[in-house]
Amino acid sequence: MANEDTRPLTLRDVSEASGVSEMTVSRVLRNRGDVSAATREKVLEAAKALGYVPNKIAGALASQRVNLVAVIIPSLSNMVFPEVMTGISRVLEDTELQPVVGVTDYLPEKEERVLYEMLSWRPSGVIIAGIEHSEAARAMLKASGIPVVEIMDVDGTPVDSMVGISHRRAGREMGKAILKAGYSRIGFMGTKMPLDHRARKRFEGFTEALAKGGIEIADQEFYSGGSALAKGREMTEAMLKRTPDLDFLYYSNDMIGAGGMLYLIEQGIDIPGQIGLAGFNGVELLQGLPRRLATMDACRLEIGTKAAQIIAGLVEDPKSTVEKIVELTPTISYGDTLKRR
Repeated sequence: MANEDTRPLTLRDVSEASGVSEMTVSRVLRNRGDVSAATREKVLEAAKALGYVPNKIAGALASQRVNLVAVIIPSLSNMVFPEVMTGISRVLEDTELQPVVGVTDYLPEKEERVLYEMLSWRPSGVIIAGIEHSEAARAMLKASGIPVVEIMDVDGTPVDSMVGISHRRAGREMGKAILKAGYSRIGFMGTKMPLDHRARKRFEGFTEALAKGGIEIADQEFYSGGSALAKGREMTEAMLKRTPDLDFLYYSNDMIGAGGMLYLIEQGIDIPGQIGLAGFNGVELLQGLPRRLATMDACRLEIGTKAAQIIAGLVEDPKSTVEKIVELTPTISYGDTLKRR
């Protein structure tokens, strides 16, 4: 029967309900010690019936750690991060570790606050998006004394370990593919760079590749706010009215790219003959659109998986050897909007 008292349940309550000593109950609930299967089942059934949840904070007083992994990401609305979280969760569900998420909205000062609060709970590890942090945030990460994995980006120096892709290389590779296809009047649309370091690096790599081919960006536009279809339509219409002779549009993410594509289809523009398009992230949700947008996979699931494996391995054996820099290789999907030559 579930507990109907207002007081917190204790080990003694589970002990009395199961007829097993408090010490044995503690061993079962902490999954420690040699306890028979029958006794273990009896204790777990009593705890479940009572609604008992162990006080892990009390247990952490001795170890100075709780079985939580702080996962700090910039956005929950950005479709990139749910897939990263899936990779993390799949690995950690086979361990005693539990991910706890904090959101920074791409703001350095908010990242500091979130990191401070999470580290105050003494988690067993930290997985944090990006490698650009304020001095205060970087100092907290270095002083934490726990495994830290920075994810999504490898263009820089990690605090501890990092798992991701080179966004500069990703931009360069897309630029090369566009030039190879014969496009030369290119417009770019994306997020405001000061808040999105990875988009900035892709843009730098992209313009570098174009410059080597003797091409400059013909027009560009930046926006703040969510990556929305409506925003892509709006910016694409405005850019083509401004610069009507563009023959390629490169978007910093697939969502605004899809919005641009829908606008061009409505206008009866030949894609990719008259105008080619490409985005970034490989968002599966967009596969049902009239055309498959050219894009580049950001290896999101693999990034989450590898980061969680590093944390879980180091928690199990702090002396184990792990890769400090794991660079994954994204691939271009040409779809229906980028000519191949």
